[in-house]
Amino acid sequence: MQISEATGDDRVGAGDPGATPFSLKPLMFQSFVCTMAMMTFTALAGPIGRSLGLAPWNMGLAVTAGGIAWILTARAWGNASDRHGRRPVLLSGLGGFAIAYAGLCLITALALEDRMPALMALAGLVIGRTLTGGFFSAVPTAGAAMIADHVPPDRRTAAMGALGMASASAMVIGPAVAGLVAPYDLVLPLLVAAALPVVAFAASWSFLPRTGKPIRSVAQQPPPLTDPRLRRPAVVAFVSMLAVATAQMVIGFYALDRLGLSPQEGARVAGIALACVGVALILGQTMVRVLRWPPEFLIRLGAAIAALAFFGVAFATTAILLYLCYFVAAAGMGLLWPSVSALAANAVQPHEQGAAAGTITTAQGLGSVIGPLLGTTIYSVAITAPYMLIALLLAVLIPWRIDRSAN
Repeated sequence: MQISEATGDDRVGAGDPGATPFSLKPLMFQSFVCTMAMMTFTALAGPIGRSLGLAPWNMGLAVTAGGIAWILTARAWGNASDRHGRRPVLLSGLGGFAIAYAGLCLITALALEDRMPALMALAGLVIGRTLTGGFFSAVPTAGAAMIADHVPPDRRTAAMGALGMASASAMVIGPAVAGLVAPYDLVLPLLVAAALPVVAFAASWSFLPRTGKPIRSVAQQPPPLTDPRLRRPAVVAFVSMLAVATAQMVIGFYALDRLGLSPQEGARVAGIALACVGVALILGQTMVRVLRWPPEFLIRLGAAIAALAFFGVAFATTAILLYLCYFVAAAGMGLLWPSVSALAANAVQPHEQGAAAGTITTAQGLGSVIGPLLGTTIYSVAITAPYMLIALLLAVLIPWRIDRSAN
């Protein structure tokens, strides 16, 4: 199969007689929609918690519950896509996500109207986030496996970059929309976000390939979580997500303590820095599609750029320098992230693609949970400690070569 040059990386198989062209657009749209929905709730978690009289750790628990569910279900979704096909797993995940997110919105609306006790509201939010996180993990997992099915190895990094670009765009647009609408109504942004997964489900039902068949037979076993072929991609995925989650978590505190700002000014600086992250991620993953360099090289380059930038944060004494460091670090991560998925896909056999994608998603989810906890813990020791740690971890990845004998 080959990607049609007439449409860039958006269609696959157009060059094969009799082959059904495969488009990345449905996968990009569903990735954008689901990420936007998750980010919208995260952006509104503080105001919603304050309105309900909940403590900050209560809302932190609700947000973390989604990450834990992501970790626990990713491999199962990946294995299911190998056994039953990519299309049914993607549609099941999208459908479940749409229903769970609608329920989360309903619980939030009822709680804000004082129609349930605060403890019941908290339980509902935790359950809702757990379900949305569990169903959401099917989208990147089965989506990456579907790309591996249809895209040649030398084009996979670019295709994975397209999905990453869609997610990064949602990371910018979701909080921005929430911030604009929230002063008027806290529920309205959630309702908008809840409608989009329904549209994504309809689009995926219409445009995802219908000819996909189960890839793995009953006799074939999925690769274990500790498979040596997936060891390096999983570690890189974990470290990269831990770095980003840590940096996102401590930026607000760092802006206050390092720059000596008021809480209001600190929040503004943190918001601008995170907006820079979203823009840089989009640009970095766009470059991945354009450059089409080998994933191993992009991982080393991205890790080196991000490590230097995070190290530079420790010496940033102005808001402008802070923005610059975050922007450069995120650009490096934009090179690294899609390359990890491509590296994992290239390391395994066709009947193992779902399990491999699930392993990467699990590692990323683990990093997103551990990062904030670790970052805030060592921040109390030294405010620059989180940045020094993630710079060191990224630097360790640079000379680490893939074990070709494991492939």
